[in-house]
Amino acid sequence: MATQPMQTTIRFYWITWTILLVLTVLMLLIDQSPLPRLLFVLVMLVAMLVKASIIAANFMHMRFERIALAWMVVIGLLINGAILFGLIVPDALRAVTSEAW
Repeated sequence: MATQPMQTTIRFYWITWTILLVLTVLMLLIDQSPLPRLLFVLVMLVAMLVKASIIAANFMHMRFERIALAWMVVIGLLINGAILFGLIVPDALRAVTSEAW
């Protein structure tokens, strides 16, 4: 028996876009608030991860894929992020510890 492909409507994409827009506006408002640095970074990371998962699930159609493929994508992104972080941090530390020109 053949399975039918999953169908999504334009309304679904508009709702997704609205949720992403609201999250972006909330992130901008949080940016203006006087939060401690660590709390600010944690809130922004959580918000960015939520937005990335919404984008992956809805626009990349990951919600229709098998869980193994979704985990491969997530693990690949995490490894890529760790590599980029490892490459950027030494420069950031050098810039902070070096003397001003």
